[in-house]
Amino acid sequence: MSPARGPAVAARVGIALGLAITTCFLTGLLSHWIQHPPTWFVWPAHPVWLYRVTQGTHVISGVIAVPLLLVKLWSVYPRLFARPLFGNPLRALERGSIAVLVGSVTFQLVTGLFNTAQNYPWKFFFTTTHYAMAYIAVGALAVHLAVKLPVVREALTRPTPAPAGGVSRRAILGGAAFAAVAAGMAVAGQTVPFLRWVSVLAPRSGEGPQGVPINRTAAEAGVGERATAADYALTVILGDRRRTFTRAELAALPQHDATLPIACVEGWSASAHWSGVRLRDLLAATGEYRGGTVRFTSLEGGGLYRTSNLPRPHVLAADTLIALRLNGSELNLDHGYPCRLIAPNRPGVLQTKWLSTIEELP
Repeated sequence: MSPARGPAVAARVGIALGLAITTCFLTGLLSHWIQHPPTWFVWPAHPVWLYRVTQGTHVISGVIAVPLLLVKLWSVYPRLFARPLFGNPLRALERGSIAVLVGSVTFQLVTGLFNTAQNYPWKFFFTTTHYAMAYIAVGALAVHLAVKLPVVREALTRPTPAPAGGVSRRAILGGAAFAAVAAGMAVAGQTVPFLRWVSVLAPRSGEGPQGVPINRTAAEAGVGERATAADYALTVILGDRRRTFTRAELAALPQHDATLPIACVEGWSASAHWSGVRLRDLLAATGEYRGGTVRFTSLEGGGLYRTSNLPRPHVLAADTLIALRLNGSELNLDHGYPCRLIAPNRPGVLQTKWLSTIEELP
């Protein structure tokens, strides 16, 4: 057994791992609540960059946790199988919490990494499973910390002799810190543009049609013919008032500009210059907006994100647009032509493309 293995390394790496997992958990809760909001949850429209930061932090902290988890397991590996395996109730609780903690955290990190690459080699629905497992992982972490707190306190406060021979504890801790920072930097460029040159593992480079990456193409959504049809019209419904707008009619309305990021749940984001009709102006041109949630429906025939709901603060925001142009040119078909929603401080998956209907809910 390496002389560097033991409580001194395990406690210090464990603290860093716990902070990374807690950060990942809290930012993940925010992302889930934004997409599936409880009745009590309110997410602001401004600042426009807030979701970009929280979701980027979510992915980066999750990636940072990977090397920390490996070093933590390395430091305690021989003791995981020490006899007796269970023993008294306190030891049984400790053993059980470790098994659940290692299993759930490993599951979260592995499936999260697959999600950043939009690769889903499993049958379950990632979003709800990942959300539910997050509570199990954090619960197991809390139990483990409660059981191990005396050991951690002693390891941090009592001086321990340096190991004789082999790799030193300082080298292990330095290597763990370097690996964590390197892992974070390898994906941070998805969120922080000036780091893109070092983000060799980032699934999104920031490049794409009209300077913005895409997750879902028009071909994948099966909307090409309907989006480019000569008789296309956007339907806006407010109570018993209904009005349709051709794309030419949308373009004839007062146009406004907004610089907003597309920030996706996979962690990547990119700022862009959007032009189009303010949503609040489009609603006013139809009827009286009563202040409720507004639903957006895509031309897509189905799918979980065919519709999205926009709360009142975002509806009224001056920079919420029905976008017709992106970075100075007409919307590319893959970016949502003939028109799409772009609202501040929202996940990209809720920025509905290829709009068919806009309706205020009762």
